[in-house]
Amino acid sequence: MTKTRKPLQKYRRVVIKIGSALLVDRATGLKKAWLDAMCADIAALRAKGVDVLVVSSGAIALGRTVLKLPAGALKLEESQAAAAVGQIALARAWSESLSTDAIVAGQVLLTLGDTEERRRYLNARATINQLLKLGAVPIINENDTVATTEIRYGDNDRLAARVATMVGADLLVLLSDIDGLYTAPPHLDPDARFLDTIAEITPEIEAMAGGAASELSRGGMRTKIDAGKIATTAGCAMIIASGKPDHPLAAIEEGARSSWFAPSGAPVTARKTWIAGQLLPAGTLSIDVGAEEALRSGKSLLPAGVREVKGTFSRGDTIAILGASGREIARGLAGYDADEARQIAGKKSAEIATILGYAGRAAMVHRDDLVMTGKRADERDGRRDEVHA
Repeated sequence: MTKTRKPLQKYRRVVIKIGSALLVDRATGLKKAWLDAMCADIAALRAKGVDVLVVSSGAIALGRTVLKLPAGALKLEESQAAAAVGQIALARAWSESLSTDAIVAGQVLLTLGDTEERRRYLNARATINQLLKLGAVPIINENDTVATTEIRYGDNDRLAARVATMVGADLLVLLSDIDGLYTAPPHLDPDARFLDTIAEITPEIEAMAGGAASELSRGGMRTKIDAGKIATTAGCAMIIASGKPDHPLAAIEEGARSSWFAPSGAPVTARKTWIAGQLLPAGTLSIDVGAEEALRSGKSLLPAGVREVKGTFSRGDTIAILGASGREIARGLAGYDADEARQIAGKKSAEIATILGYAGRAAMVHRDDLVMTGKRADERDGRRDEVHA
């Protein structure tokens, strides 16, 4: 897996995420000239044989302009109404602009459940892949008309990363009102340094993330770093760049400032990509040093190494695994319900039948259902352990 940046046209499949503030002006609505220029960039990439998918924000922002809703936070039902109106206008705008280059747009609205539940995830992937096969450009957004606070992505950065891993993209481009990653929020710290290349998302990199900078945006650098973790773990590179200039993709090609995140050199399998990218783990298992070493050497997580069980989860749910330091080091599918996991935590596998009254699985999380999501200090310093993810 290459660790060096290459031109956009050299990638096979690219997902482009576009922030609301780029597409919609709070006072005047859709920025049609910008959208037309963006679509010209997409057409240029496609002409070079690149598959292009778009994750487009802007439905709520556009809908609230059409409905003349006041500035400031919206109630849930107001957001859903704005999305209902905005989605129609947004889809029409994309369709018209892409049609200039004889490109067909296909709208795909996803909810959190469509990517978190395995069967729905596979169905969504099949639909998007068929659109690409037929030569269309999928225009993807969260289905804000039905999503609620508790069951939503809440930002399109992480949605775009999940889409990128879902379709096997090799590049994710996040276009927003900031041109890349800085060591601190540049609007707060005049001494903040710009980072051109990020070889790996370490805890230090995560600590640099700030909050959202615009009323039209629900994301911020925090969600972009989260997106980067999802994408790069799956072997997908990521770019954060400003979308403010006309022809933003052409600007990246011409050397405009942007931050490039290198893909993992050992991407996980498609099924484990789905596990690693889960946004809402149902619970957590805290483990000891010995169990952590076992996981890093490619072994399953046994009950004996589990020190604490938190959350309410069922067998087969995705859970986060915390190492001895308290940081997440892995995710996996639970081999037991939460109540049973608490009963056998810290016990030897041979004791399971006596405790539970039946002969269960020897592993709390089997290695085939587990993926490492974090590295420890010696690995980040270059002394890499062998991890079978």
